[in-house]
Amino acid sequence: MSRPAERVYSRYTTEALTLFGRLIRISRLRRRMSAQELARRAGISRGLLQRIEKGDPRCEIGVAFELAALLELPLFHADQEQLQSRNRLADEMIALLPQPRAGKLQEVDDDF
Repeated sequence: MSRPAERVYSRYTTEALTLFGRLIRISRLRRRMSAQELARRAGISRGLLQRIEKGDPRCEIGVAFELAALLELPLFHADQEQLQSRNRLADEMIALLPQPRAGKLQEVDDDF
């Protein structure tokens, strides 16, 4: 089986991931936690934690968010209640947007 081509990420994405990883590392060090201790609490390997702290874009986003939660690192500048409220608002907005039609497109009869 051939290996897929290397994914290219935008500069914005790589900078954001680098910043996020650094914030996780800063928060961990401020709490005087070792990488091994945080990895154990998150249920991941120390290597995965190190990759996240370095901004590796191939790491699972759920794990990165869980690390932020364990370190009480705020995401989206909101607490849990605000996140729930914003999620409800997003659901309401999605419900108002036009939805794609399911099924086969009807062929246009343009033979006049």
